[in-house]
Amino acid sequence: MSDPSLNDQPLIVHLIELRDRLIRILVVILFFFLGFIAFANDLYAYLANPLQSLLPEGASMIATQVASPFLAPFKLAFYLSVYCGAPMILYQLWGFVAPGLYDNEKKLAGPLLISSIILFYAGMAFAYFAVFPLVFGFFTTIGPTGVTVMTDIDAYLSFVLKLFLAFGLAFEIPVATMLLIKAGIASPQSLKSKRPYVFIGCFVVGMLVTPPDVISQTLLAVPMWLLFEVGLIGSRFLGQPKSKTDDDVDDGPPEASESPAGATVTNEVIEDEPKDGEMDEFDLYAPVENGETDSPIIEELDNPEPLDGHDSDVGPSKPPST
Repeated sequence: MSDPSLNDQPLIVHLIELRDRLIRILVVILFFFLGFIAFANDLYAYLANPLQSLLPEGASMIATQVASPFLAPFKLAFYLSVYCGAPMILYQLWGFVAPGLYDNEKKLAGPLLISSIILFYAGMAFAYFAVFPLVFGFFTTIGPTGVTVMTDIDAYLSFVLKLFLAFGLAFEIPVATMLLIKAGIASPQSLKSKRPYVFIGCFVVGMLVTPPDVISQTLLAVPMWLLFEVGLIGSRFLGQPKSKTDDDVDDGPPEASESPAGATVTNEVIEDEPKDGEMDEFDLYAPVENGETDSPIIEELDNPEPLDGHDSDVGPSKPPST
C-alpha cells in the first residue's frame, strides 16, 4: 500500500516513477551488454570488415595503446547495447510522458516513435552498407606512394560510431519536419520556400559531422535533403495543425449565442419607452403642473403666513436710528 502522504506531494510521486523507469532502462542495457560482451571480438571484426577488406596485402589494423585490444571491443559492446535497447528506452520515456498528453497527441506520438526507431536503424544500416565501402575505398587509395594504411582500432571505432550517430540522426529529418508542421511552428509553404537554404544547410552539416572529404559529405547531405522532402510529403496526411484549428473555432461568429440576449435587451428598452401623451415619472426636465395633487406642505410653502400678524407678508418696520 502506498504512503498516503505521497498524494499531497505529486512531485515526489513523479520522481519515484522516473527512478523506476531509469532502473528498467539500465537493466535492459545491462542485459544486452552481458549478451554482447561474450562476442565482443567477433563483433569488432564484423564492424571492421569494410576497412579490412580494402586494405592492401600485408596491412592490418593496429593497437597503439596498451589497453586498446580490450577497451575497443568493450566500448563496442556497450554502444551496441544502448543502440539495441533504444526501443525499450523510448518506451519507458513514453510511459513517463504519456499521462500528460491528450488523446489526439497520443495517437500521433505512437506512430512517430515507431517510425523514428526504424529510421534511426535505417540510417545506421545505410552508413554501414553504403557509406563505409565508398569512404574507406577512397581513403585507402588516395594515400601517397610508400605509405601503408594501418589504422588504430580505437580511432576506427570512434570514427565509425560518429558516422553511425550522424546518419541515424539525419534519417530522423522526416519525423522532425512533420512535428514542426503539426505543432504549427512552420507550415509546408514556408518550408518549401526555404528549400535552397535547407539544401545548403545539409551540405554544411555533412561537412561538419563527416570526415573532410567530398564523398562522405555528399553521401550524408543528399539523403538529408531527400528525407526533408519525404517529411513534406508525409505532412499532408497529418491534417491541419492544432493551433490553426483552435483559431478557426475561436474566430467563429457567436451569432447564435449573442442574438437572443441582444433581442431581449432591445425589447426591454422598447417596452420602457413612454407612449405618446404620457410622461416619464423619472424625467427631471418634465414641467411640473400645479394641481389638486400637490402636497399640503408644498401649498403652505407657496403661501407663507404674514410675519406681523396682519394680512401682509411684509415684516415689521425698522426702528429709527439714534
